[in-house]
Amino acid sequence: MPQPALLAHDLVRNLGGRRVLDGVCLTASPGHRIGLIGENGVGKSTLLRVLAGVDEPDAGSVTRVADLGFLHQEMPFDGDTTVAAVLDEALAEAREDLAELDRLSGELARVAEDDPAHRDVLDAYGRRLEQAQDRESWDADRRAALVLAGLGLGAVDHGRTLGSLSGGQRGRLALAALLVRRPAALLLDEPTNHLDDGAAAFLEEQVRALPGAVVLASHDRAFLDAVCTDLIDLDPAAAGPVRYGGNYSAYLSEKRAARARWERQYAEEQEELAGLRVSVGVTARRVAPDRGPTDNEKMGYGHRAGRVQNSISRRVRNAAQRLGELERVQVAEPPRPLRFAAGDLAARAAEGPQPLIALRGIRVPGRLRLDELEVAATDRLLVTGGNGTGKSTLLAVLAGRLPVAEGEVRRRRRLSVGLLTQDTVFARPERAARDTYEAALGPARAERVPLASLGLLHEADLDKPVGRLSVGQRRRLALALLVARPPQLLLLDEPTNHLSPRLCDELEDALATGPGAIVVASHDRWLRRRWRGREMPVRADPPPGPAVRPVEGGSSARREARP
Repeated sequence: MPQPALLAHDLVRNLGGRRVLDGVCLTASPGHRIGLIGENGVGKSTLLRVLAGVDEPDAGSVTRVADLGFLHQEMPFDGDTTVAAVLDEALAEAREDLAELDRLSGELARVAEDDPAHRDVLDAYGRRLEQAQDRESWDADRRAALVLAGLGLGAVDHGRTLGSLSGGQRGRLALAALLVRRPAALLLDEPTNHLDDGAAAFLEEQVRALPGAVVLASHDRAFLDAVCTDLIDLDPAAAGPVRYGGNYSAYLSEKRAARARWERQYAEEQEELAGLRVSVGVTARRVAPDRGPTDNEKMGYGHRAGRVQNSISRRVRNAAQRLGELERVQVAEPPRPLRFAAGDLAARAAEGPQPLIALRGIRVPGRLRLDELEVAATDRLLVTGGNGTGKSTLLAVLAGRLPVAEGEVRRRRRLSVGLLTQDTVFARPERAARDTYEAALGPARAERVPLASLGLLHEADLDKPVGRLSVGQRRRLALALLVARPPQLLLLDEPTNHLSPRLCDELEDALATGPGAIVVASHDRWLRRRWRGREMPVRADPPPGPAVRPVEGGSSARREARP
C-alpha cells in the first residue's frame, strides 16, 4: 500500500505577539527523514505541533496522514498509568489488524465464492492484510521486547507506574511506544535527549528502517548526521526557511556557503544603494557646474547646454528608477547569529599540589561507587557512562549537594562551585528572565555582565516570564547565571541538551580554554569526539552483597574533611 505524504502549505503561527511561523511549506514524502534545524524559539516544536494537529495555525493548511505518530518533549500520559498500559496502547493497532484478519478469514470461509458479498469481504481482507504487512503486525510483540531492550528499558517492571520512573525512562518509554506502533508518518521532538550511545545507535537504525515519512527536531548533531535525508533551516534567511538535501554534514557545508552568499549580496546591494543615492542627489551639480559660456562657445552654447541638461536628467532619472527598484527588492540584512559570548567559564584558583577536591572510596547506595578522584585547579574532566551509572550523582557529590554513605570527600576551603543540573526550575516563574538574572547576581554584577552580552538569549526573550520560556531557554538562563559569576569548579550535567548546534560548537570551544576546573557529564557524541581533556567512566553501585566491609578508623562510614 503506497504511503501518503505529509503536506503543509503557507503555515503562519503567532504566539505571544510574535510570529513564530511565517509562510512555512513542507512536503514529507515516504522514505524521507527531514530534520528541523535552528535556534531555540524559531518554531521547530511549534511546527511539529501544528503538523500533528495538537496546535492550529493562524493561516495555512496541513494535509495529514491518517496514521500519524507524535513524540512530545513531555510524555502525554498520567503518572498513574502503568508501563503495561502504555505498551498495550502501542500494540492495540497491530492486535486489531490480526483480530480483524482472523474475523475476515472466517467470513471468507462462510461466504460462497459466487455470493456478491464475497468480493467485498475479499477486498476488505486484502486492504487489512496490506496494512498489517506495512505495520509488521505479526512481529509486534517481539518488536516491543526488542525496542524496550534497545532503549534500555528491558529490565523495567511492566507493573510500574509512570510516576515512579525517572524523566529519562518516561521519555524512552514514549519513544518505544511509537517505534512499536510503526505509524505511517512520525513526528519526533528531541528524541535522543535521554539516550546513551547504545540506545541512540539503536534509534538511528529503527528510524532509518521506517518506510513512512519522518519529521524530527533535534539538537543531536550525530543523530541528524546519521538519520536525515533532508534538513530544513528555520533560522532567518533571505528567502525564508531553506531546505537542504543530505545529512547534517552536507547541511553545514551548504549553510556556510549560503550565509556567505547572503552576506555578499547584502554588501553589494548596500554599496550600490549608497552609490545610487549619491548619484540622484549630486549628479546634476557634478556633471554641469554653474559656469558661463566662453567666447568660442557663445554661438552654440544654448544647444550644447540643452544636450547636457538632457543627459543629466536622463542619468538622474535612470539612477532614481534603479534606486527605487532596488529599495523595494533588496535582501534583508543577515541577522547577527546568536553567539555564546561568555568569557572564562570558570574562575582561577591557586595552583599547587593540593587538588580542589578529592574523593576516596565513595559509595552512594544504588547510585554510585567510586574508588578515587582528584580534580586539579585547571582540570578538564569528561565523565562518561550509560544511563543510571551515576554521572549526575557524581556531580551532585562534587557540588556538595548529596551526602555519601561511605568514603571521604576533601575540598579546599572557600572553594566556589557551580552546578548546571539537567532539570532547571526557577522559584518565581512569573518573573522576567532579565529580572531573574539581576535578582540572582545582584544589580552591580548584572550591570557589569549584562545578560544580553552572553549571547544565550535573544533580546526579545529577556523580558519574558521564565515560566513562558522553552525548556532550552530556561536551561540557557541557568547557564548564564553560572558563567556570569564563574566558580572555581564548574560542573555541567548534559550541557548541550536543548542548545542549537552552533551554540554547542561555541560552548565546546569555550570549555577547552581559560582558567578554573570544569567537569562535564555528557552523552553528546560530538562533544566527546572533540574533548581535549581527560575522561573518566563511572559505574553504578551494585546491589548490596551478604557481607559488609567494616570501615577502618571508626564506626562512621562517611567522612568529609576541609583542609
